[in-house]
Amino acid sequence: MNKTRLEAFSDGVLAIIITIMILEIKVPAGHEFADLKPLIPKFISYVLSFVYVGIYWNNHHYLIHSLSKVNGKILWANLHLLFWLSLIPVATGWMGEHNFAKASMALYGTVLLLCSIAYFILQRIIILNEGTNSNLAKAIGRDVKGHTSSVLYILGIVFSFYNEWISGAAYFIVALLWLIPDKRIERIFAAKN
Repeated sequence: MNKTRLEAFSDGVLAIIITIMILEIKVPAGHEFADLKPLIPKFISYVLSFVYVGIYWNNHHYLIHSLSKVNGKILWANLHLLFWLSLIPVATGWMGEHNFAKASMALYGTVLLLCSIAYFILQRIIILNEGTNSNLAKAIGRDVKGHTSSVLYILGIVFSFYNEWISGAAYFIVALLWLIPDKRIERIFAAKN
């Protein structure tokens, strides 16, 4: 099975996710700069979520590039990832609408955690498909960044019930960890060529 359709479909879904998120930010009724103030929490939550979706898009590109063939397990694992990613606009909207309230921060972290778990599952299925000596398996290695991210998401969820700032800091740190594209896969493929 060709991986082109898988990549094109995933790119389309991610583009729609970003579009839905920006459509949640409504134009203010007033004409003064002060009328933009209520949009600040929505804009901050949008920026953070845009960065997350961008990170997934970037890493998904490298993940799919490593594939030599696609099978049903990979298709379903990819859909599983896209399902959780498609919930980011809901969590983003709720968080921005309610000024980063405790419950909204917990939901946001839960969605991010489930996205990371789904990505891990897709990654593992691809490694099983390609072989434990594949370029992807070598590039991922022990996946310290992935495991660190999961721990920070869990801490963010737990702290969301006590202090939204600490929770938000945990989610922000994960975004910073991944903001610089993960070069592990790129280096492996460059060395092979």
